[in-house]
Amino acid sequence: MNHTKIAVLALAAFAPLSAMAEVESDEPIVIVQNNWTSQLVLSNVLGQMLESKGYTVEYIPSDSQLQFSAIANGDMHVQVEAWEGSMKTAFEKALDDGMVDAGTHEAVTREEWWIPDYVLEKCPEAGNWEGLNACADIFKTAETAPKGRFLGPPADWGKNYAARIDALNMDFVAINVGQAATLWAELQSAYDREEPIVLFNWTPNFIESKFDGQFVDFPEPEEACFEDEAWGPNPDATGDCGAPRSAWLKKAAWSGMADEWPGAWQVVQNMNFNNEQIAHAALLVDVEGMSPEDAASEWISENQDLVDGWLQ
Repeated sequence: MNHTKIAVLALAAFAPLSAMAEVESDEPIVIVQNNWTSQLVLSNVLGQMLESKGYTVEYIPSDSQLQFSAIANGDMHVQVEAWEGSMKTAFEKALDDGMVDAGTHEAVTREEWWIPDYVLEKCPEAGNWEGLNACADIFKTAETAPKGRFLGPPADWGKNYAARIDALNMDFVAINVGQAATLWAELQSAYDREEPIVLFNWTPNFIESKFDGQFVDFPEPEEACFEDEAWGPNPDATGDCGAPRSAWLKKAAWSGMADEWPGAWQVVQNMNFNNEQIAHAALLVDVEGMSPEDAASEWISENQDLVDGWLQ
């Protein structure tokens, strides 16, 4: 299906609802966009739904941590993907400053170190951080030798893996990429050669439909991990734990949204994705090569009954 046809079909599907829409304000609703695929597609799904009801929408890119202050201040209005593993602290601070929790998706998330399954043939215990660390040498590169390389996410995602490596006395060096696409390019290159690699990954994501692998288990996090040095495997450091293994995925909104655009606010609250739906949204871009805008239109056409329910 060509991209023009996708857009036409999406507009046609929305046409009856658009005709009945009554917009409370002509001011644009600013939807935050971040630098990973599923968020870009989901933000466009929301934007296209709101446009179908007659609202004016703008998309503005933002740092994944600073975005919440902008939402609390009313400079931006809605975020469709707030991840507990990397955004919990900034999210909760912004709630104190006036941002509102717009609801929790059905999806259960995880953000953690990840290895392809073939790594277990060379390092059978690599599914656990201690076993992985014992095999650090097989992950070394010219840049990190004699230590292993952990390929981390973009720095603005708020993940300080260098601190965790220090806290757990691991024989790794964290190397952050500039964009998520670099993670997948490095993974594909290593996977094709069955070369050992350990990198940051998350779920839901298209990766689980394309590569066989698993997350590395670290000590389960508790508040004491970050406050009490006596907690955890290193009695002399805080932060010696991993990320939540079953974490939330939330939506966030400006506190004035419900008054300014009550109809749009209801759509934001209704919008609710599960893991499979988010993974497929990302796959449309990262595997099938669509733009986020066309992927959103395609996703809407594939899930029209669900979307119609969100628009009620």
